[in-house]
Amino acid sequence: MFRTGLSLALVLAATPALGNDTAAVLTTGGLEFVNNGDVVMESEELFISREEIRVVYTFRNDGAVDHDLLVAFPMPDIVPDHFSPVAFPTGPSDNLFEFETLFNGEKVEAVLHDYAYAAGVDRTKLIDKLGLPMVPISQEAIDAVDALDEATIAELMHLGMAIPDEFDAGAGWEKHHWPNWTYKATYTWEAHFPAGERVSVEHRYKPSVGGTTGVRFLSEAYDGYDPEQEYRQTYCTDDAFLAAVRKSLASPDEPWSAPYFENWISYILTTGANWAGGGIEKFRLVIDKGDPENLVSFCGEGVKKIGPTTFEMVKEDFWPREELNILILERQQDF
Repeated sequence: MFRTGLSLALVLAATPALGNDTAAVLTTGGLEFVNNGDVVMESEELFISREEIRVVYTFRNDGAVDHDLLVAFPMPDIVPDHFSPVAFPTGPSDNLFEFETLFNGEKVEAVLHDYAYAAGVDRTKLIDKLGLPMVPISQEAIDAVDALDEATIAELMHLGMAIPDEFDAGAGWEKHHWPNWTYKATYTWEAHFPAGERVSVEHRYKPSVGGTTGVRFLSEAYDGYDPEQEYRQTYCTDDAFLAAVRKSLASPDEPWSAPYFENWISYILTTGANWAGGGIEKFRLVIDKGDPENLVSFCGEGVKKIGPTTFEMVKEDFWPREELNILILERQQDF
């Protein structure tokens, strides 16, 4: 993979989720996703698990002329959380997600556009000026920030780019500082769409999986926040799903006693509407929950169980209007 030296800003679809292919242009303001009126997304085959995401597209150019397009694939935002069990991708800094692309069966060398944001402001130039690694969750970035002088640390904290941490590991109190900027990335490549013909595009990469050590959506509402209602809206957790989790509680009065860890995966579907027709002619989704004892919930219609751990949704003329959010409850054997 290649990383550009440009400090580009994502104009659209800068969301913490994994994304569909979309057409794009490079402007003075950054990478801008655009609509294409001739190239149709004929089909999308999407497989999602905690270990890997695979997606295969078939595109068809219904126009009278060939199109040479800059194709963009937005990746998940990496928001550092040094105190929670988030399973971040562990690839090299120039290809963190271990992203691979095939175009008509041939490997494509995609260009990586990546940025550092804090408090909604692009701080990529400052990261480059200080010589800091771009990926904030890397050990290299953690060590580099912790080694900065006090004045620079103070500047980063003022900008929301570093956070302090004090602890006693047995040798007295220590104070350290952790990187706190958000990492944004999009891969792009040039693609040729011949008039009247079909082309195939295939991606595979490692997802970013968030989570908690325990189940939080059974907790009582507090300060105007209702976790159960949030999960119903985000993951479509229904009464049967909630009842199954409550039945597993080691102590009925302790919502955290459920023998599960939460895993969260998100995927951007709506950029699929940027192609001609605004939709996907045939869409197939397969989600693998990983283990037969795990539980899974997501919003979908006509979902069928097709294997011990896999679930399928098939749609025709699919207009993605919302992103896909998946909740996997991982069963813990030591409960």
